[in-house]
Amino acid sequence: MKRLVVTADDFGASIEVNTAVEQAHRHGILTAASLMVAGDAAADAVARARVMPTLGVGLHIVLVEGRPMLPPERLPALVAPDGNFRTDMARTGARIFASPAARRQLAAEVEAQFAAFAATGLPLDHVNAHKHYHLHPTIAGTILRVGRRFGMRSIRAPIEDRAILNAIEGGASGPRIETIWARLVRRRMRAAGMAVPDNVFGLAWSGAMTAARVRGLLDHLPDGLSEIYTHPATGPYPGAAPGYDYPGELAALTDALAPSLITRERIALGRFADFA
Repeated sequence: MKRLVVTADDFGASIEVNTAVEQAHRHGILTAASLMVAGDAAADAVARARVMPTLGVGLHIVLVEGRPMLPPERLPALVAPDGNFRTDMARTGARIFASPAARRQLAAEVEAQFAAFAATGLPLDHVNAHKHYHLHPTIAGTILRVGRRFGMRSIRAPIEDRAILNAIEGGASGPRIETIWARLVRRRMRAAGMAVPDNVFGLAWSGAMTAARVRGLLDHLPDGLSEIYTHPATGPYPGAAPGYDYPGELAALTDALAPSLITRERIALGRFADFA
């Protein structure tokens, strides 16, 4: 059976993102959104989500290139002098691995983000991490330990089938993250009872998920649970990733042909909670 969750990351980052999420859910194929609880427009995102009960809202844990929930002075190992998270993932990851103080700060911040999500009153549909930082074993273990207490049941492991991408568009390029770490995360999370997609699409085409590519994925969707993750927005916004075609991804999610392909291919479309 083909089961599919279509997710928008960075919900709450800006009004432009939130507006696109609402449009893509109400008038397109978007079924889920991952909330940045410390995002500039998090309150607006929560207000929109409360009147869209069929949208599965999850927690997008931010530990890099963003603002923490806790006061920066409580997180000296994780934040830069400007009070935001550091941008050097490798160096910060090494510090987390080596330093007990950094691990304590990590656990406190992850707890604060889960608590902030719980305070919204929204059901927790899923969890993932900004820049897939939960591939770091210590971060993955912290999220699992804390998340269980907050009702986490589903999480992303970014493993993308390049054969499918090449069938759609020969010679697919872009970042390949389906490393041993992603497979270890999937194995670890499933062993803990978490629902983890069999396939995740959106890595190679991050910021460039066009309507043609979404149609191709729907045409070639494998059996099992798949996730297509996207970054829609109505336009650029402060902190947006350079080179991302945010309006193009919104257009892909509201493509008029997509629903007919979902019907033709007998794809069950839903939230993570529908399949967990």
